[in-house]
Amino acid sequence: MSLQQLRDESDFDQLPHNIPISATIADIEEKKGFIDYFMFVIEVKTKGGSKYLIYRRYREFFNLHQILEDRYCPEDPDKPGPNTCVLPSLPGKVYIGNKKEIAESRIPELNTYMKRLLGLPAWLLLDEDLRMFFYQTDQDSQHQPRALRRLRPPTRKVKTVEPPKSDLFSSPRAEAMFDFRGNGKAELNLKRGEVIFLLRRVNANWLEGTVNNQTGIFPQSFVKIIKPLPESDSEGEGGAHTYSCLHCSLLTPSGVHTRDVCVQEDLTIQPTYKDLLSRMRHIVPWSRMDETLVGCLQGG
Repeated sequence: MSLQQLRDESDFDQLPHNIPISATIADIEEKKGFIDYFMFVIEVKTKGGSKYLIYRRYREFFNLHQILEDRYCPEDPDKPGPNTCVLPSLPGKVYIGNKKEIAESRIPELNTYMKRLLGLPAWLLLDEDLRMFFYQTDQDSQHQPRALRRLRPPTRKVKTVEPPKSDLFSSPRAEAMFDFRGNGKAELNLKRGEVIFLLRRVNANWLEGTVNNQTGIFPQSFVKIIKPLPESDSEGEGGAHTYSCLHCSLLTPSGVHTRDVCVQEDLTIQPTYKDLLSRMRHIVPWSRMDETLVGCLQGG
C-alpha cells in the first residue's frame, strides 16, 4: 500500500506496531552544566503495547512543531487539503522566570499537545521527524530514571499482602535494575541486583512486593520481571519452573560486591562448592571467579 493510499484511508490497522500512540510526562529532571535546563521525562506507549521512557527539552518540542507546521499546515485553516491537517497548539516560549516553575507549568499543556498530536490522522504518525522525536535512543535507554512522581498511584494507605510461606523461590519475582529510594513508608527502597518477590499489581506502572523483610510498592520501570504475576488470582497448574537463589559475594581489592542470582536449575539441598562455582560462571560476569565466596538458599 502506498503512502497516499494510507493517507486517504487513514487506516490505523496498517500502521507498524512500533508507532507511538500515546505519551505522558512522568517527571522533570534538571540538567546542570554551562547552561542549566530541565528535561521532560516522557513515558511513550506504542501500538504494539510496549512502553519506554524518553527525555526531551522544550526546544525539541518547539523544533518538531515548526517542522510539522511547515510540512502539513494548510494555508487556509478553513480549507485543509488532502495532505494537510490542523496541528494542536504548542505552549509558547517563556524567556523570563524560574526555570523549574516554567517546566512544571508546561506539563499539562504538553500532555494535551502530545495527546492531540498522536490523535491526528494515522498517516501523519508515519512522519519520520515525528517518529524520531518519540523514538527511544541509546542515550534515552541508558538514562537512569528517578522519581517518576507523576506516574505514582494516588497517596493512600497500602494494603499489605503477606508473602507466601512456602515455595518462595518459585513465586513471581523481579530483579532491580536501578537503585530506587522510596518516598514514605508505603514505598520500598531497592538496590540494583536485589530480587523482589511480587505480591500484586497496584496499577499499570506500579507493583507491590517484598524484599529484605519489607513490603511496599515500587515502579515497574525500575525492575526486570523474572517471573510475572499470574493474570488472575489462580495460576494454571503445570509447566511452572522452580528456581534457586545464590547470594554471591566477590572479594576484590576495592571491597566486597554482592548480588542475588536466581537460576532455573535444580540444586541439591547441600550443593558442593565446585557445583556452585560451575553454575555461577555461566551466570555472573565476574572475571576472578576463584576469589568468589558464595552462599546458597534452596528454593522450589
